[in-house]
Formats: sequence, C-alpha cells, structure tokens
Amino acid sequence: MLTNPDPVGERAERTSAGWVAKLFEPTDVAWLAALRVLFGLLVSVSMLRFIAYGWVDRFFVQPRFHFKYWGFGWVEPLPAAGMHALFWALAALALSVAAGVLYRLAAPLLAAGLTYVQLIDVTTYLNHYYLAALIAWLLAFCPAQRMWSIDAWLSRAREPSTVARGVLYLFRFQIGVVYVCAGLAKLQSDWLVHAQPLRIWLGSSVDLPLIGELLRWPWVPLALSWAGFLFDSTIVLWLSLRRTRAYAYALLLVFHALTRVFFPIGMFPLIMSCAALVFFSPSWPRRVFRLGDEPAAASGGAPRRVGLGLGLGYCVLQLVLPFRFLAYGGNVLWHEQGMRFSWRVMVRAKGGDVTFVVRERDGRTFHVSPRAYLTDLQESEMSSQPDLILQLAQHIAHDLEQRAHGQVAVYADARVALNGRRSRPMIDPSVDLTQVHDGLAPAYWVLPAPENPPPHTRAVR
Repeated sequence: MLTNPDPVGERAERTSAGWVAKLFEPTDVAWLAALRVLFGLLVSVSMLRFIAYGWVDRFFVQPRFHFKYWGFGWVEPLPAAGMHALFWALAALALSVAAGVLYRLAAPLLAAGLTYVQLIDVTTYLNHYYLAALIAWLLAFCPAQRMWSIDAWLSRAREPSTVARGVLYLFRFQIGVVYVCAGLAKLQSDWLVHAQPLRIWLGSSVDLPLIGELLRWPWVPLALSWAGFLFDSTIVLWLSLRRTRAYAYALLLVFHALTRVFFPIGMFPLIMSCAALVFFSPSWPRRVFRLGDEPAAASGGAPRRVGLGLGLGYCVLQLVLPFRFLAYGGNVLWHEQGMRFSWRVMVRAKGGDVTFVVRERDGRTFHVSPRAYLTDLQESEMSSQPDLILQLAQHIAHDLEQRAHGQVAVYADARVALNGRRSRPMIDPSVDLTQVHDGLAPAYWVLPAPENPPPHTRAVR
C-alpha cells in the first residue's frame, strides 16, 4: 500500500536546508576587513600600554606565586626578558593583523598569545581581555585578509571579496551575548532597587567637572542603574533593526564614553564600540569610504559540515559558560562559581581581609599573612574570591612543608563585604583547606551569602 509523504517533515527539512544555505550565502567581506583593522590597532595599543605602564613586570614578573585557572595549572610565565619580548611580539602581531601581512600566520599566533597571557594568572582576568582573545580566535578562523590587506595586494590569484553570511551572524552573536548577559546580570535587587554597587562608585566621582554636581543627588545612582540595565538588555535589539540602528549606535558611543569617564575600565569601551559595527550592513565601509558597490563573487571557505559544526559548537559554549552559575544556586556574586566568563560587568563591589591560620601536627598554631606571598594587586583580588583563597592556602601548606614544618592544616579567617554591606565570614573556619579539592562541584566550604539588603548611602550635597 502506498503512503503519502509526510508534508510536515518535508517542510521542516526544506526550512532547515534554507537556513543552512543562508548561512553560507556569500556577503561582502568589507565589514570583516574593517573589524580586522580596528581590532588589530586596538590590541597593538593595548600591548604597548602594558609595556609603557610597567604592567608586564607588575602582573607577570614581580609575583612569586601565580593563581591558576582550574585545569591550567601547568601554565607558567616566561622569564622577565621573555615576557617583555612576548608583549612586543604581540604588539607587532596585532599590527600585522591590522595590515593583513602574513595574516594566516599572524592571526592564530596573536590569538594564542593573548590566550596564554590570560592563563598565566587569574588575578589579571578582565572581561575585555577575555573578549579580545575570543575575537582574535574568531578572526583567526575567518578570511579577513581578503580586503584591505597587503596579503591581498601581493596575491597573484585574486581572492573573492566575500565571506559566508554565517560568519557575520557569528560575530553578531558573540557581541550580542556580551550585552544581553551583562543586562541579565543586572536583573537583581542590588542593582535595580538599591543601586549598588553603582551608588558606591559614583560617590567617588562627585568632583568631576560639569557632571560631578549631579552625582550628589540621591536619585541619580538609581536612575543610572536602570539606564544601564535597559541599555545592556535592549541595545542588541535596536542595533538589529534598520530603522533604529544609527540612533542606537550613537547612544552606544555615548554610553561607553560615559563609562570610560566614570570608571577605569581600560580598552573595553573602545573594543565594544568597534565590535558593535558588525550590526551594520556588511558593506558599510564601502559606503562610508565610497569604495564602490558590493561584490557578487562566490565565497570560498571550509566545507559546510565542518564550518557549521564549529560555529554551532562555539555558540553553545558561549551560552553554557555564562549560564553555568544556574547549576550552583546561591548568590554567584558571593561564591563566584560561574562568575568568570559570564559577562557580569561591574555588578559587584567586594572587599575582603584574609588571614590564614596554620596548625602543625603538635597542635601549635600561628597566623600567616597573604602579603608574605602576594603582590598588592594579587592580595586585593584573592581576598574576596573563594577559589583563590583555596589556592593560596594550599600553596602556603606546600611552602611550609618544604621548609621542614611537616604536614600542616590551613584554615582561612576571611571576612568579605559585598556591595556596601558589613563584612561577614566567607570561608568556613572549621574546614582544613589542604583537604579540599578544587573542581566543578559546589564549594561546600564557602558560607552562604548575606541576605540583608545593602545600605542606602546618600551622596553629600
């Protein structure tokens, strides 16, 4: 007996094939070339800032101990001369990427170098360093040298001036994740009801010319908190709509300019301002610089299954990392499990004080200050992050054992203040941290977060 084909299944198959075909549809590569140039220049400036301001020595050479990411304990810094040479090399590689010189070699080397620098010490983690590494890897897998590059100028065989549309969608997805996750992170009472920690930070900016006087009004921090939440949560939508795109981008520039004035957040506003250009038409650089019409050449690249698999895998990873905090419960701003790589930008102000209590086998106890092992920056970052407290406790135990103290137990007396609240114990003082194994499991040795609301401090008028 003959059966009719399933019309629903056929429709779904055609729809799926249509989406795949759209992802590999050739589109103008001008947007990608412009991003390559801007990103390369920004990274080069960033690397030179590290050298000029002495950050290479401060962050990577002077520390005697480096905090490790889970699973990357084997990553070690180079000697002093090597670290300085690395940053000069990264600056040169970034310029090479911007100019499109030996791009296929320079781009992955730049991405690998930025990743290595990130992995040396957890205390140097910043969202924009992480984002820069991600963009560098995305560029390394893309033919961004097809336009405005010395490679293309020297190439005898003319490359197509197109790229698969899915590449554009991938960059839009990445930048969109940053903004949306930053907005969702603000969807909590500390930010929207109590205007913390923004109320704390703005209190130190009341002496700014022109706008400083406005910050003295008690309602201003709350208004700015809501403005930040609404901006992060909706800007991707406004950038995605053709009618509102130009206005949204102008607002974006104002927003990032103000954040740069109020807060010392380095290159992040510039990186985001340049990266957000991916929401414009792929041919926007041709129109701005009057370089002619959009090309219609066919796009080359990796086989569809490989490209589609890599792209989907990357997108899944960029969703899992920010939302992994849901597996732990509690207040992620307190226990920090799921905090890094989640785009929770400027939603917590934490300060702590930690002293380690060492007990020897004969029962004798004594205290160890973190300053005996850490730089000021490392101590500041460690004092409010449980996994870093655990790492240092175990390092202290190892160091004392090497100095003939024998096997010791190490406890932490750690008091931490979150978003203006009074400090309270963070680590269970009865837990011997030398017996704790760091990993992906919930940290039972971290005490519950404070449930009381933060104080409503008022700016002085």
